[in-house]
Amino acid sequence: MTASPLHGNPVVKGFYDKRTGSVQYVVADPDTKRCAIIDPVLDFEPKSGATATTSADELLAHIEQQGYGLEWILDTHPHADHFSAAGYLKDRTGAPTAIGEKVVEVQKLWREFYNLPDSFPMDGSQWDRLFADGERFKIGNLDMEVMFSPGHTLCSITYLVGDAAFIHDTLFMPDAGTARADFPGGSAKALWHSIQRILALPDSTRLFVGHDYMPGGRAPQWESNVAQQRRENSHLVKAATEEEFVALREGRDRELPMPKLILNALQVNIRGGRLPEPESNGRRYLKIPLDALPGAPWGD
Repeated sequence: MTASPLHGNPVVKGFYDKRTGSVQYVVADPDTKRCAIIDPVLDFEPKSGATATTSADELLAHIEQQGYGLEWILDTHPHADHFSAAGYLKDRTGAPTAIGEKVVEVQKLWREFYNLPDSFPMDGSQWDRLFADGERFKIGNLDMEVMFSPGHTLCSITYLVGDAAFIHDTLFMPDAGTARADFPGGSAKALWHSIQRILALPDSTRLFVGHDYMPGGRAPQWESNVAQQRRENSHLVKAATEEEFVALREGRDRELPMPKLILNALQVNIRGGRLPEPESNGRRYLKIPLDALPGAPWGD
């Protein structure tokens, strides 16, 4: 049975986090003023170990200013370059958190990296809901649909709502190409197929990316559409077949150092955006496994 098409024109506000190049979103039903937050950032300063909620509080201030009611706190995947603020936002608002159901596989994978205790739950219970491919839920009167989009990670999902799609780390803006696929559990082949599903959406579908690294020093951008991506994406115009794309993507990934925060961020993000529990002295600690990612290029 084919699901009915999604209708509506949600109001989308992007919030660019310059420190990590990430884009957070508030997406709202203009009729009911109900909204969701997508991919919120918990601020982290690695040199000092400081955390802050400035970015997340900006989202809440916007929601209050617009008179919205928050229904969902959504992540597209466990991020490798910033901490998720989902846990903080749930504590502040009581709104439910959600992510794709394959996050349990990511938890199992990274549990080994961090040697987490047997008591660490690997069932996704850190979120209120785990979404399957094709599952639908609502923001106000708008239907929202989940599209399984692995490749960047093995649990990545895209959120579709009305004429908008939140495509996280699959496609970037056309001049920046596509996302890397070399993290543990990633796959350039899977990423190609996820991109093809996205590009099969109607040409006018608005596509909202998860990051922008401002190629050429331009101002940050985060919205394109399917027709523009199909016509202009710098990687896809060079690689028109799966074989060509996999060769291009894997070649680029071999030269990329790991994100600066990957080993910091994953231990927070597989916990649903919550920091590790305090130890006996009342402080929280991050645990960095040494030599856990052999072969990764060294960064500057």
